[in-house]
Amino acid sequence: MEIWNTILLLLFLCMWILMQTQAYKNECSVTLRKADCSHMNLKTIPQYLPEDIRTLDVSHNRLVELKPSSLTRYQSLEQLDVSYNSLKGVPAGLCQAVPELWRLILRHNEVHLLQVQDVRNCTRLTHLDLSDNRLRLNGDPFSGTENLAWLDVSRNKLTTACLGSRPQLPSLETLILTGNDITELKKDDFYFLSQSLSFRTLSLSSLPLKKVDHGCFKPIAQLQDLVLDGCKLNPTFMSTLCKELTDTSLRNLSVQDTQQVVLKNSTFMGLAKTNLTILDLSNNKMNQISDGAFQWFPMLEYLSLEYNNLKHLTNGTFLGLKSLKKLNLQLALVKGHASALPVIDDFSFQPLVQLEYLYMERTAFREITENIFDGLLCLRELNLGWSSTGLKIISNTTFASLQGSPLLQTLNLTGMGIKGLGPGAFSSLGNLKTLVLSHNFINQNLTGKEFEGLNSIKELHLSFNQQMITLTSTAFLHVPTLRTLMLGHALSPNLDVEPSPFRPLVNLMMLDLSNNNIANIRNGLLEGLHHLSVLKLQHNNLARVWKNANPGGPMLFLSDAQNLTVLQLDYNGLDEIPRMAFQGLSQLKYLSISGNLLNFLHDSIFDDLRSLRVLWLQKNLLTSVRRETFRVPLSNLTELIMDHNPFDCTCESMLWFHTWLNTTNTSVPDRDKSYICNTPSMYFNRSVMDFNPESCKDIVPFKAAYIITSTLVLGLMAIAFLVHYQGWRINFYWNIVVNRTLDINDSRYRRVTECRYVYKAYIVHAQKDKLWVERSLLPLEDKDFKFFLEDRDAMPGCSTLETIVDNMRMSRKVVFVVTEALLNDPWCRKFKAHQALHQVMEENRDSLVLIFLEDVADYLLTQSLLLRKGMLKRRCMVHWPLQKERIPAFRQKLQLALASSNRVS
Repeated sequence: MEIWNTILLLLFLCMWILMQTQAYKNECSVTLRKADCSHMNLKTIPQYLPEDIRTLDVSHNRLVELKPSSLTRYQSLEQLDVSYNSLKGVPAGLCQAVPELWRLILRHNEVHLLQVQDVRNCTRLTHLDLSDNRLRLNGDPFSGTENLAWLDVSRNKLTTACLGSRPQLPSLETLILTGNDITELKKDDFYFLSQSLSFRTLSLSSLPLKKVDHGCFKPIAQLQDLVLDGCKLNPTFMSTLCKELTDTSLRNLSVQDTQQVVLKNSTFMGLAKTNLTILDLSNNKMNQISDGAFQWFPMLEYLSLEYNNLKHLTNGTFLGLKSLKKLNLQLALVKGHASALPVIDDFSFQPLVQLEYLYMERTAFREITENIFDGLLCLRELNLGWSSTGLKIISNTTFASLQGSPLLQTLNLTGMGIKGLGPGAFSSLGNLKTLVLSHNFINQNLTGKEFEGLNSIKELHLSFNQQMITLTSTAFLHVPTLRTLMLGHALSPNLDVEPSPFRPLVNLMMLDLSNNNIANIRNGLLEGLHHLSVLKLQHNNLARVWKNANPGGPMLFLSDAQNLTVLQLDYNGLDEIPRMAFQGLSQLKYLSISGNLLNFLHDSIFDDLRSLRVLWLQKNLLTSVRRETFRVPLSNLTELIMDHNPFDCTCESMLWFHTWLNTTNTSVPDRDKSYICNTPSMYFNRSVMDFNPESCKDIVPFKAAYIITSTLVLGLMAIAFLVHYQGWRINFYWNIVVNRTLDINDSRYRRVTECRYVYKAYIVHAQKDKLWVERSLLPLEDKDFKFFLEDRDAMPGCSTLETIVDNMRMSRKVVFVVTEALLNDPWCRKFKAHQALHQVMEENRDSLVLIFLEDVADYLLTQSLLLRKGMLKRRCMVHWPLQKERIPAFRQKLQLALASSNRVS
């Protein structure tokens, strides 16, 4: 016992020391004509405030007297809060000093005697709080407050509800008498409100009521809202009280925590003549409701029975509630340690023909039977979240009783211990729009049959599943109307499914795949989701997906979601982002890539994000913020979060960002404290804002010289490499361009048109290949398709050189049959190849065709024939096949080559 006393004493001393050493504000804060002078240890009203203030808060100070003269400076004052002080009374003349005052708060003071002259001239006062004082009334103190609408005299140890001997307070709407010592409501207690035609709310909470006189509520027959929370009302007294309320206009009755353990069918009989629309019976430890207990409320629209201990609901429990729209049964049925599960009989809700909202969170009942919800014709929302019903598998009969509820749009099954969904589990809910299955234990492959019949579904929540759900390609085949799909912390880490399970969701706007450790996806993950606006992928393992070293390259899975506005990729282990990752996301407004391992970003990575407004990049490894990378997104941002990166505070890395931070209107929270330099040593552990941009001015000339010199050196190197490796190509095309431009042609050999060609092709071959030419090329000839062969078509007596030159010009194409023998033939090397190449450049024609009977290296072709494969079109190079069945294809390719255009492209 002594130990406990010592501990309590120490705690008391600590609290006292804290109170004594509490730091007070040094001065009042003034914002929008409101002065806050609370917690300043004041003993008088400050006189240095602006004269035009409208609100003054001097609560939690040491005021023992409120002098009207101290407020005359503030003639515009409308609201005054002097609560939690030591005032002994309300000073006479207060309202004359501040004539505009309409709200006065005096709670938690020591106001004892309230007299007529104290608030006589407060004609504009509408709100008066005198709670938690030691109030004693002398005469009719409120007779001068004709506009007072709200009066609180709670916890003043008043023994009577009578606040005056004659009618007064004509404008009063609300009277709060909570927590006083009133044990009896006498007949004339509310006589002072008999002329208050607007009065409607009376709070009698936490009163030790024992008796009510007959006719006590008659002066306030217009009463609409009555609060009796915390009163200890036995069943007999409750019935008597209801009888006294029979002639009132009561619409809202709150009797929370009033020990209504049992409701009899006669308890509320006295309220039968009222038009009660709201009844709150929460926190009453109620364990039984007799059949017909609510039959007296045909107009009731809202009934709350939450936080009770009901054991049984029957088809007579809600009898007579034909207008009820909302029923709150949260924690109304609870299983005890030694008791069995409560029971809800079939057809228990059948009398509730107008019920729209049924809340049964955290209830406990034996089971969901086939007829438990029968009769709820107007039901729109059913909430069974965290209820204990023994439900493990949802079959197609579980909610069959809701088939007669065509208006049902929301079904909440959160945290009900569900382990599986059977085929057609929700097939009877064709009009359902929102289905919540979060925080369950579902462990199965979703094939799509589970959601058959959900023809109007808009939202599906499967987040925070304690087991793993595996998606197949048909998982959402039957719910194409879905717009919101929440799968956070629910899936197996493999989404490498083809086709994507989300492909049927053509109307999807929000997709949550966060906290699933997803590592395997395909490029087409979001294919077809053209309306997708919000994508959450944080807390996964997508590092490999965007690596350039990934087999097949990085997966640009965002390319199919061009209408994204929100994208979250936090904590994915990303150490690189491909250059085209965000290409086309012109609608993106919110991008978060925090908590990754990024140390480099490509220059153009954000160039398409012209609508970006919020960018989160904190907790990465970024060392620089360069203009080339961040110019586009930072030009339109409203908020940037980029703290906790190891910034390199050098001119190259930080100059532009430092300038931007000092000139931008973008919100950058904690820019002075959380943006810390890591290097160099002179700025280590200092704010980025401490970086000195003046130090960068000296290096500008050297930087320009460096850029010019580097550009020249690199340019010369590039030219040297180009000439060395591609000089022949430049020379070849240069000759062609020169000949085209100058049009240098011998007058004897003008360019002939297509109709003047005599031969289709001039055949150049080695003597060794003559047999192949006769067998494979000559069969292609006909009357309109002729080749020139020297052995066959040369004119006798003409020189060989003249024959070659003239007939090449008369042939549409020059065909070389390329073999080792041809490359070694001196005529071909010394004259024919030269003449063919000269004709190509001089005549401005691309007329060469190479037939390769053997594989010949490009350098041998260059050495022997002065030709390169790069000079010719691909269709002008034909290879003789080794397989006989491919010879027809060879002939077709050859005919295409011979028919191709001669113009050099």
